Amino acid sequence: MKERNVLMIAQRMVSDASPSSTPRSPATQPPLPTPSPYSFSVASTRLSSRPSIHTYDLTLRSLSLLFSFISALSLAAPEGTKRKTISRFYDHPELTYCFTVSILLFIYSAFQLFKRVCDIAYRGVLISDMTSDYLSFIFDQLAGYLLVSSSSVTIPVIQQMNSQSSLWKAAVVAVCMSFSAFMVIAVSALLSGYKLCKRIIW
Repeated sequence: MKERNVLMIAQRMVSDASPSSTPRSPATQPPLPTPSPYSFSVASTRLSSRPSIHTYDLTLRSLSLLFSFISALSLAAPEGTKRKTISRFYDHPELTYCFTVSILLFIYSAFQLFKRVCDIAYRGVLISDMTSDYLSFIFDQLAGYLLVSSSSVTIPVIQQMNSQSSLWKAAVVAVCMSFSAFMVIAVSALLSGYKLCKRIIW
């Protein structure tokens, strides 16, 4: 019995000392996978470096505010040396209409710009996102129509005015700024429509 116990103990010691059960040395172990420098996708890097949709919207609203302000200011304060000889914009109903549209667009753009800044700082503090998308889409369409109509009725008046008068120059600047504002509002309307469709579909 003692011999059998000794043999069994010896066999266990030999099996424990076999190469299959010994831990592998660091040289024989497979290297751990190192993170690849290209583990981050190129698409995610590009998307993160691009400006967000809020940045585009904020830029468009700022341009609309600027163009409408210049359009209204050019009609309200035309250049001239003799005040008595200066013809004012309210003498022409078409120029008055153009001035009114510029003022309305200035107020609308100021509100939209203020809302975008508040959305960045405190999201949804004024109007909910869904209501804002619907209102922006509707009022952008209305603002674009008013700008086109005001420019279309102002151009015939400009053609009938004296090209040397200060009001003629002011009207030309007003129409150019109104057209520029229309282009910006058109892009804003497309952006508002995209956000609205994205909200409805998703």
